[in-house]
Amino acid sequence: MSSGNVIRGTRIGSAPERFEQRIEPAPRRPVTYWCANAHRVQFLIAAEAEAPETWDCPRCGEPAGPDPGNPPGPARAEPYKTHLAYVQERRTPEQGEALLAEALETLRRRRGGA
Repeated sequence: MSSGNVIRGTRIGSAPERFEQRIEPAPRRPVTYWCANAHRVQFLIAAEAEAPETWDCPRCGEPAGPDPGNPPGPARAEPYKTHLAYVQERRTPEQGEALLAEALETLRRRRGGA
């Protein structure tokens, strides 16, 4: 015998019984792009949305554009940056010294040092 907490005849995530009860999707339009390797990329976007200038090709990873005769060039590879390199971009050496001094002082207080 069930515990009484189950709704009989349904399952979680089930679709509505009648098709008319389903929600209509937003109007969409197809957009087509081509990459430098002549791969065609087509997908649907919202009818009122502005299409992006480039889209990454799912087959080769290169950027694709809307003009088949003039696809965008290969993507420029960004050099690998360490966490320290990103921090150094955001902070001046003086700010770094101040943060380090503050962190050391907090650590000394926590350890009971002077």
